[in-house]
Amino acid sequence: MAKKEEHKHELLENPEALKEKLAGAETWIESNPRTVIGIVSAILLIIGGYFGFNYYKESQNVLAQKEMFQAVFYFEADSLDKALNGDGNNLGFLAIIEDYGITDAGNLSNYYAGVCFLKQGKYALARLYLEDFSSDDLLVQARAYSLLGDTYMEENNYEDAARLYGKAASYKPNRYFSPAYLMKEALAYEKLNQNDKAEEAYDKIITQYWESSEYQNARKFKARLKSNS
Repeated sequence: MAKKEEHKHELLENPEALKEKLAGAETWIESNPRTVIGIVSAILLIIGGYFGFNYYKESQNVLAQKEMFQAVFYFEADSLDKALNGDGNNLGFLAIIEDYGITDAGNLSNYYAGVCFLKQGKYALARLYLEDFSSDDLLVQARAYSLLGDTYMEENNYEDAARLYGKAASYKPNRYFSPAYLMKEALAYEKLNQNDKAEEAYDKIITQYWESSEYQNARKFKARLKSNS
């Protein structure tokens, strides 16, 4: 370590030593022009590729959002087949995912497609698309975890349902949505006869979300579990 410090100070304090280092570097550059050109070209290619890809991605996202407009309209009208597959003139969510998968709109289409399949009772397909969705959004990502829990709940797979409801409740916890996910988690644990874990979920609502609309039910259901134990 001391040798490195001495060498560093020598370069700073001795102009001749610094000059020798720079001359050596200049000589190496003059002796290896192809290597230098290759390195510079590679750097420029990486930088150009980065900005080029971002420009392409953004332009594709604009197109995908336009395509999504009609699909979302069908989704909100509960025309799930048209929302998923399109109407012959407009793309559905599945085609948007395939054609614009790298875009934010393509990512969001995974969420919509998952919800469509969940409503249709196609739980494995719903999971396939919901698991491909990711977001930093406070509401939508937690909602996606909860919907994944719903797919397992419908299949009586209460263990995975409880795990995902817990994940939804703990994702950026807040008083507006977390209590509802905790209620679902507690129910799943009750189905598993794991009443201690169900009580823990109810307790979180009682102690952390006492202003929520779920508070009274959490107290009531916890008392019921206590009386039955």
